[in-house]
This record gives sequence, C-alpha cells and structure tokens, in this order.
Amino acid sequence: MAFQRPQCCQLLETLKYELVYHQRFATYAAARTAIFDYIETFYNRTRLHSSLDYLSPINFESQLN
Repeated sequence: MAFQRPQCCQLLETLKYELVYHQRFATYAAARTAIFDYIETFYNRTRLHSSLDYLSPINFESQLN
C-alpha cells in the first residue's frame, strides 16, 4: 500500500513520539524490531481509521461478520 504524504508524516510523527522518544535501543536490530512491532500491532490494526468510519480495522471487520 502506498502512503500519501500526510499519512506518512502522521505515521512518522506518532512513531517518534510514542516509541522512539520513550526508550533507548541497544542495537539497530532492536530498534528495527520494535518499530516493526509497533506498526504491525498498533498502527495498522488498532488505530482508528477515518476511511472506516473511525473504527479500528479489527472492529470494522467484526461488524462485517
């Protein structure tokens, strides 16, 4: 999925504030893993999406079933 510029900027801003600024990483690999986990477990799954009527993807999908 290609990000539009505002979406990308918002992701990076949120990522920096909620993850990067609140901890130190011992290695590049640890930082990379933490960033991947954040994006996959929170940003893509549980955050509210305006395109889904401000529901998380999990809640949106549960309404479909």
